[in-house]
Amino acid sequence: MSEAPKTRFSFSAARRWMLRLDYAVRTVAVLAVVVMVNYLAARWYVRVPLSAAARQPLSALTTGLLRSLTNDVLVTLYYDPQDPFFTTIRALLREYQNVNPRVQVTAVDPLWDTGEAQRIKSRYAAQLIGVTNKNLVIFDCEGRVKVVPGNGLVDYTLELTEEEGQQVFRRKPVLFLGEKLFTAALLTVTNPRPLTVCYLTGHGEHNPEDAGESGYLKFTALLRQNYLDVQPVQLLGTNAVPPDCALVIVAGPVAPFSEAELERLDDYLRQGGRGLVLLNFNSLKRPTGLERLLAGWGVDVGQGTIADPARSFRGSDIVIEDFGPRPHPIVKPLAGVLPLHVILPRPVSRLNVPNPPADAPRVEELAFTSAAATLSASEPRRRGPFSVAVAVEKGRVAGVASERGSTRLVVAGDSWFLTNHQIESAGNRDFLNAAVNWLLDRPQLLEGVGPRPVSEYRVTLTRSEFRWVQWMLLAALPGGVLVLGGLVWLRRRS
Repeated sequence: MSEAPKTRFSFSAARRWMLRLDYAVRTVAVLAVVVMVNYLAARWYVRVPLSAAARQPLSALTTGLLRSLTNDVLVTLYYDPQDPFFTTIRALLREYQNVNPRVQVTAVDPLWDTGEAQRIKSRYAAQLIGVTNKNLVIFDCEGRVKVVPGNGLVDYTLELTEEEGQQVFRRKPVLFLGEKLFTAALLTVTNPRPLTVCYLTGHGEHNPEDAGESGYLKFTALLRQNYLDVQPVQLLGTNAVPPDCALVIVAGPVAPFSEAELERLDDYLRQGGRGLVLLNFNSLKRPTGLERLLAGWGVDVGQGTIADPARSFRGSDIVIEDFGPRPHPIVKPLAGVLPLHVILPRPVSRLNVPNPPADAPRVEELAFTSAAATLSASEPRRRGPFSVAVAVEKGRVAGVASERGSTRLVVAGDSWFLTNHQIESAGNRDFLNAAVNWLLDRPQLLEGVGPRPVSEYRVTLTRSEFRWVQWMLLAALPGGVLVLGGLVWLRRRS
């Protein structure tokens, strides 16, 4: 009986071990390359936006502010994911986090994450007093907290549309203000101490804590949103402007100032002070004395009020869209985007002085009426265009010690356009925000951080067209798939 043939190996044991070692080394090398590629990609990468919304990068100043952060900032997106702008807001915050990982973003659904939502409410209970909006973006840096309500992130307009054969008005989103408000919140929480703003009282000014139509409560709230401490101040007796005052606001006085008060205001400005002066048409018959003070700073305050029927809704108001050929940084974010909506403004312009000295204040006119506007106090009626607001800047005064730097002034011929009733109209709120930040020399909140336009796409279908689309989606497409599947099955069977 013959023996079974012995199995013969094509490779020796040593050869097989060498092959196994080669495979192991190759595998480790491939894994090492993958790890190194991922390591390098995590630190040096190029992001290519695929959607139109993502193609709008952060402004240079926002990027600069983010890169300058050295403290951790916790951003809590306390938001309903079903909100139409939730995805946009989350994507924008991720852009902030991509620039600086110290910005840590977490999202909390108040409807489903009830435990985490309750913890957020307890943690920020003091900051959420009086806040009624359910959607919030909360910035927290070492206990300094800024809450951005969701209802302020988007500007809307009313659009007449037709639905089911009836004409109805709907709120159409036009501007997304996320970057502007988020950058403001970052600046707020990363600054250790708020600046002091002195709100002048005692001359019939608008009440900064009044919630009525003529009050300035929303005005004051906007200043506090900019991390400013608003303090009422009177210059009666021996009172002077406090030394820590970063900005003096004179909002619509109707009673005259004393000579001592005017002198203290002028001294404050000459020491590099900053001032926001809003004139009131109710002071026309009784000058306050501010007209003389402002003339010394190169500002001409005209007598009478301006009417512009071609750009008016009620006769007393004016919609202003002209911000000059080269808009000032205060109105540059508004140019071509949002108008101003003012009430019975007084003309405020540059004072014509022959042969002004080299160190004269630089006065720039900000906003203009149309050429058809008229001035009520002029006979014959003087025609426009009229300037209704100016910005004034002057360098350090020789021989005067000042820690504040250059003097800055913004003068507007109307105070009523910033009342509670009017501040939300058109670009009034944005004007105030930009004016205050220019006065305080905070370019991070001013230059290049404007609203983003909202692109909206709508498909309008008649009832019959809508029914046809339903049949296409519910019957034709699934039916076509079934027919093709059946044909393939029959062919395979044959």
